[in-house]
Amino acid sequence: MSTFKEIRGTLIKSVSSDPANPETGEMWYNSTTLSLKGYQTTNAVWASGGNLNFARRGMGSAGTQTAGLAFGGTPPPNGNTISESYNGSSWSEGNDLNTGRTGLAGAGSQTAALAFGGDQNSTLKNETEEYDGSSWSEQNNLSTARTALGGLGTQTAGLAFGGTTPTTTATEEYNGTSWTAGGALPVAKYGGSRGGIGTQTAGLSVGGTTGSSDYLATTEEYNGTAWTGGGTLNLGRSDMGGAGIQTAGVVFGGFTGSNTGATELYDGSSWTTSPASLATPRRQLSGAGTQTSALAFGGYGPVDSNATEEFTGAFNAAKTLTTST
Repeated sequence: MSTFKEIRGTLIKSVSSDPANPETGEMWYNSTTLSLKGYQTTNAVWASGGNLNFARRGMGSAGTQTAGLAFGGTPPPNGNTISESYNGSSWSEGNDLNTGRTGLAGAGSQTAALAFGGDQNSTLKNETEEYDGSSWSEQNNLSTARTALGGLGTQTAGLAFGGTTPTTTATEEYNGTSWTAGGALPVAKYGGSRGGIGTQTAGLSVGGTTGSSDYLATTEEYNGTAWTGGGTLNLGRSDMGGAGIQTAGVVFGGFTGSNTGATELYDGSSWTTSPASLATPRRQLSGAGTQTSALAFGGYGPVDSNATEEFTGAFNAAKTLTTST
């Protein structure tokens, strides 16, 4: 049998405190705690969170894994006003949207959110509302009413793009008061990632469909003025959840002709498939958070879901292998 020294070319060193910057696979004996330790990678995982109070799909979303916000969606009924807040373990119902709708987009945080677009009983909506952590208030409308649109950014610097009016390339920028035209998407599409990925000046539009039973694998990156092509998804899809920033994004779930739970990570140039998949494959779900700490909730698969799942990305950490007394 090979020894550790023969494999790694070094003896296990004895130290009085854990090294500050160990390498993956490095081992040492901590003489203070009397324990053998190693620096290991913990794989990414999805874990169950507290269920939504109301099962639904097509919601707007905002916030983080421990302070999320879900609003609107369907059912009940088509285009509801329901708003719920997540505290990291459970959802609680808050004050309702002023305009009930599904297929809307969201941006911002749990205490400073933005809701815009959507439809109610097949009537397209351009309404914009702001949330202060307690109640929703009407603001200036989108220039283009639409549903199944993308959204990202903050309450005072939001971005709306794509959607169906029918299908559009229109992009609009919000400054906290009103919407103005931004650079058009290179292709008209809707049903891209739900849950904002990035900011108004560094955002992502991921996947979606042109309405021809296609499931796009394309990514577009926005720089505050124009969209340019980014990396290609490994699995083309529409109606997935998303979270993160332009250089560290994550998408999960969606529709490829059937529901999927697949998760992919973006590094600013390319997508890689995570070994962790949603426990409940679904589409028209919503997302919030970061690439390493994301939240997935609601959706359809094969019925309207109240499921919430929490994503923890892969990470390296020192692990105790043995102890001695």
